Amino acid sequence: MQALLFCPYADESALLSLVLQQTGFSVRSIRQIEQAIDQWPQKPSELIVLVVSEESQTYINYLKDLRAQTLTNIIIITDPITENKHVEWLESGADLVIHKPYSNRILVAEIRALLRRTAGMPFFSLPILTQSGLVLDPSLRTIKVKDAEPVHLTQLEFRLIFTLMTHAGQIIPSANIVEHVWGYSGEGNQELVRGLVKRLRSKIEPDPKKPQFVLTEPGIGYYFNRFGERNV
Repeated sequence: MQALLFCPYADESALLSLVLQQTGFSVRSIRQIEQAIDQWPQKPSELIVLVVSEESQTYINYLKDLRAQTLTNIIIITDPITENKHVEWLESGADLVIHKPYSNRILVAEIRALLRRTAGMPFFSLPILTQSGLVLDPSLRTIKVKDAEPVHLTQLEFRLIFTLMTHAGQIIPSANIVEHVWGYSGEGNQELVRGLVKRLRSKIEPDPKKPQFVLTEPGIGYYFNRFGERNV
C-alpha cells in the first residue's frame, strides 16, 4: 500500500513518513498538491495525508478536487482550529482531522482504525449486472458495452454506475448520488456529480453528447435508461 504525503516542513515530513511506514505504507512525498490532483488517475494511492495551514481556503479547494476523483481516505493535519473550521474540513471531504500537537502513537492507532472502518464490502462479493447490453463486473471493476472490449472503471465511476443500474429507471437526485457514491451528505454538490457523470459517459456512451444509458432529469438528478436507447 502507498500513502501520499504533503508536508511543507522537512522535519515533520520525515517523522510522518516513519509513522506511515509503521502502519504498513510505503510513502510518496509531494511538494505540490496540484501535482497529486493532476496525476491521480495514473498514480493513485491508498491513503492521503495533508499537513496544511488552518487559514488557507486554497487547501479546502484542493481537498474538494481530490475528493471529486477518489474515495481514498484523506487525513488532514493542522494547527488548532475552530469547531466551524473542523466541520468545514470534514464536509469538504476529509475522513479525519488531526490537530497539532499530536501523539505519533495515537496517530498510528487512528490510521489503523480509519482503515478498518472504511474497508467496506469487497467488489468481488457483488453480483455481475446486465442491463441494456451493458455488463458490469464488480470483481474486475470493468464494464462491457455490447460488443466492445471491457473498460476499467475507477472506484467512483463503479459506484455511480452500480447505483444507477441497480435502480434502473428510477431518477436519483444528485444529493442522493453523492451519499451513495462518496458516502457523505450531498447537498450543494451538483458539480461533483456532474463531473463524475461526464467521465463515466466518456467511457460507456457511443456518443457522450447524446447519452443512451446515463440520462439527466434536468433540475433533479440522473437515471439509468433500462431500454438502452435515448428517449426522445
